[in-house]
Amino acid sequence: MSLSPESAETIALQALGWLAANEELMPVFLGASGASIDDLKAQAANPEFLGSVLDFLTMDDAWVIQFCDSVNLDYTTPMMARQALPGGAQVSWT
Repeated sequence: MSLSPESAETIALQALGWLAANEELMPVFLGASGASIDDLKAQAANPEFLGSVLDFLTMDDAWVIQFCDSVNLDYTTPMMARQALPGGAQVSWT
């Protein structure tokens, strides 16, 4: 199963909202991405930025579980969404 880019963007926006509401994790994301709150607002419609949100989220299984549980998604959905956004295609080296 694959997701459309539009569905992937919606999931990434949900992840961004989840991050914004997480008082412990949001500063970690801002520090890791170098983004400011104003950047988040300005880039929320940018598929590349949304991909970076999913890149961050999928770094830790616990974050994926917490996010997916909060929005009632399957645990594989964030990675499928990441693959549907720019820069997320899996590369085959063979």
